[in-house]
Amino acid sequence: MPTRKIFSTAMLIMCALVQQGSAQSLPDSLVKKIDLHFKKWDRAEAPGCVVGIVRNDSLLYAKGFGLANLENSVPNTTKSVYYMCSVSKQFAGYAIVLLARQGKVKLDEDIRVYLPWMNIPGKKITVRHLLNHTSGIRDDIGLAAISGLGMDGMLTQDLALNILKKQRSLNFEPGERYAYSNSNYVLLAEIAATAAGQDFKSFTDSAIFRPLGMASTRFVDHPEEMLQGRAASYSFVPLDKRSGRRNFFENSYQNVYTLGDGGLFTSLEDMSKWVMNIFSPKSGDRQDIAQLAERGRLNNGQEISYALGIAVDSSRGWKRYIHNGSLAGYRTLVVVYPDLKTGFIVFGNGGDNEVYGRGENLATFFIPDIRAKQPASTAARRDSGVTFLTDTNAVKAFLGSYIADDGFQAHLSLKKNQLWLNGDLLLVPERNDTFSLLQNPAIRYAFFTGSAGEQAGAALVTPASPGAPIQFAKMKTTTMPLQSFTGTYYCPELECSYGIAEKNGRLYLTSNKHNDALIRMMDDDHLITEHPMLDHLQIRRGAGKKITGFELNSRRIMHLVFNKIN
Repeated sequence: MPTRKIFSTAMLIMCALVQQGSAQSLPDSLVKKIDLHFKKWDRAEAPGCVVGIVRNDSLLYAKGFGLANLENSVPNTTKSVYYMCSVSKQFAGYAIVLLARQGKVKLDEDIRVYLPWMNIPGKKITVRHLLNHTSGIRDDIGLAAISGLGMDGMLTQDLALNILKKQRSLNFEPGERYAYSNSNYVLLAEIAATAAGQDFKSFTDSAIFRPLGMASTRFVDHPEEMLQGRAASYSFVPLDKRSGRRNFFENSYQNVYTLGDGGLFTSLEDMSKWVMNIFSPKSGDRQDIAQLAERGRLNNGQEISYALGIAVDSSRGWKRYIHNGSLAGYRTLVVVYPDLKTGFIVFGNGGDNEVYGRGENLATFFIPDIRAKQPASTAARRDSGVTFLTDTNAVKAFLGSYIADDGFQAHLSLKKNQLWLNGDLLLVPERNDTFSLLQNPAIRYAFFTGSAGEQAGAALVTPASPGAPIQFAKMKTTTMPLQSFTGTYYCPELECSYGIAEKNGRLYLTSNKHNDALIRMMDDDHLITEHPMLDHLQIRRGAGKKITGFELNSRRIMHLVFNKIN
């Protein structure tokens, strides 16, 4: 459909809905379009999704597709109860907002005022740091997986807190950068309980759910708890290598029962009441909603998109609140356009990530695109003169392979007087040592050769990672014998051990709780493993370059030290 026609249709729909006020309904033609948009999940023998569209104080569209329970052929309905995954975070954020209005929580207070046992030496972490994911605290789900999890693989609130109590270091300095970590909201649930003088589940029920009439909504932190109308979770199996069976669904069990970061169960009908509360508050007031949507700032003053359990950005020229969630086969999405008092809700139970895109694309039916028309851009050409180097000798010292703090790898090569990153990304010179991506100039690499005693490397500046530049080290030739790496490595912050063993001329990461994982030596200081969580190990050395341990540096878990004990 041409852009102009989409805009006109969306604008006509919005005008019609405004005129209808609270007695709102959708034209049959539009209902059919939405039905078709989610037809993929309209199957009588498979899991699916539920979809809701909110305008002002009305649930304009509410429909279930597919099955909530395959074993009993129970269909998905607007009353089916879904696990919200990370969509739960906005309710934990709002609980803190309500307590702050009562003077029971101060957002810029040290979290040790409320949680004295959360003691990371020399670091002041505030409640606001937790809310904005700028605390530097490592992700509890990843930490639990590394430690061996326990309880048959079930992570509960108590187990997560026991892990977090032992932490004595951070991924980064508080406020230095944004990095999503579920631990932040696990701790916020505990802060809310301490400040409220009652458990988190009771407070959210009395302060949020009951005032809004969300009778099917509650936080759950025990897997044994019964839930009427619960939608089961499934995953699709293209091929079972053991049986040869193809293209079927199997149960995908929820194995995380923490509070704040997740833990919420609700229905489509109930969630629509929360969206309406954003437009016309019955729990809290407009000032509270405004604070929920207040974007965070880093220490350097840079604003980030994450607010207090929701991301705040722009879509089609309008302000948008958005958060999704994923665990086991559950996929959840809530999108709100506050200025248009319009919201979209999609919950899936078949492990299909496509529900996210379909949910966001509902905006094309309802939200007029008011972005200023941009002149047609001419795609940057790879044969453009700006991509060719005038002096190739000046960059030869930069060529080679690099590895970032978190294990991300990059390779810089020279082909026909052009500089290429990872073989297919062309770089444009800005200065002798600084280059930007041809297709995205906001992403820049600055290279340095290193001086005496310093390793060569690079610094990456990208909008995807607000805060300090991402540091890369240039990889060197491997010279250390394999035997120098073998031994047992112990992590005091997790109270667990891993081994490095040599087998048939190769190194393996070993554990009595995980299968052996092959190790690739990138150089003497960086090991890449096939373990899903311990995939980048950075070697620590003492006197005489003797190995004293390693740091795990990978995504949501950085600078976690394992000391070599034999």
